[in-house]
Amino acid sequence: MPKDYSPFTPGLPVPVEFFVGRSDQIKRLRDKVGKAAQGRLQVAFLLGERGIGKSSLAHFVKFLVEKDDGVLGLHTFLGGVTSLEEMVRRVLDRLLKESADKIWFGKIKDFFGRHIKQVGLFGVSLEFDASQRDLQTLVNDFGPALRDLMQRVKEDKKGLFLILDDINGLATSVEFATWLKSLLDDISTFDSPLPLCLLVVGYEERRQSLIKLQPSLARPFDLIEISAWTDEETSNFFENALSKVNIAIKRDALKYMVKYAGGLPVLAQEIGESVFNWDADNSIDEEDAEMGVLLAAEIVGRKLIQPQVLQTIQSKRYRELLRKIALNISEMQFQRAEVYKHLIKEERKVFDNFLRKMTALNVFVRPERGAYKFVNLLHNLYFQMEAVHAFQGTWRDKLWAG
Repeated sequence: MPKDYSPFTPGLPVPVEFFVGRSDQIKRLRDKVGKAAQGRLQVAFLLGERGIGKSSLAHFVKFLVEKDDGVLGLHTFLGGVTSLEEMVRRVLDRLLKESADKIWFGKIKDFFGRHIKQVGLFGVSLEFDASQRDLQTLVNDFGPALRDLMQRVKEDKKGLFLILDDINGLATSVEFATWLKSLLDDISTFDSPLPLCLLVVGYEERRQSLIKLQPSLARPFDLIEISAWTDEETSNFFENALSKVNIAIKRDALKYMVKYAGGLPVLAQEIGESVFNWDADNSIDEEDAEMGVLLAAEIVGRKLIQPQVLQTIQSKRYRELLRKIALNISEMQFQRAEVYKHLIKEERKVFDNFLRKMTALNVFVRPERGAYKFVNLLHNLYFQMEAVHAFQGTWRDKLWAG
């Protein structure tokens, strides 16, 4: 029977109805937003590995504080942004789009003045439209602009929860680091308090990059770090999502999916989507789960692993090396000597070259002499999925024949 829709959303934040876990981080962020609403500037940095669910957590907290606390939330994705002008343009464009259907839109419209353009078919969508010169002015006066905004909507909104997500393109910019420090200093010296909670979302190395460029940024940000889901949380995610579309799942199948998701929401989404699409009878058994994981491994490789890494592991010998590493791994780390003793003569000849290549590609790091460690959990789990299944007969023929 055809399925109407999938409850999984690979590549997007987890829908709020499927969000699980993170209770400590949610409480900390909500407390900070509450303090901001009382007029005390709050700033935080949300840290975590790739695919760990940082954006989903920020999105979920935004939903909660908008629903329960009367706060205006703006979640702005800055992927590919390298200039302050484009960053400000995206923030204000998000404000415009988030406000378009609200009863207080008239106040927002006055705030934007002439910088509103109707776009799309029949002009049904709105877009922030400003010249480069105006954007440069807004960069310099961003703090006062936020104060003006909150003054206009103070009868409707108690505070502003501003999320700057995916700052990769800005984190190496001295201009951004300097601007961020100046913004916080500027707001701190306002005569009247600005009810703002600023949340920056990114990797630890991006935070360190900003601190290197502007050491003063080490102080103001509270650090909120998230780790992988527990097995129970991952199980809850799969069960909640599948129950929404009336699909049953057997215990062994669920355990298999949980194992290969590894607590990473990005992998759970891909695995869930692939299993959902493979299943033909609205009842997921272990074979459905296995084939779904194989499909997910293919998709994850194409979407999330850099092309140079995929090219490096195309040879059967290198994949066999990965399989033997996967069998001798402990918490993302392995000993060269331990793997080496399980290799045949031909594999030993290329093993050190393989390790050098994977280290150069930032798949492995060397925490100590003789030891190697996967840089992140995503690489570890992907290679385990690929390596464990790549030598089980003709599974790819079975996969694509299905």
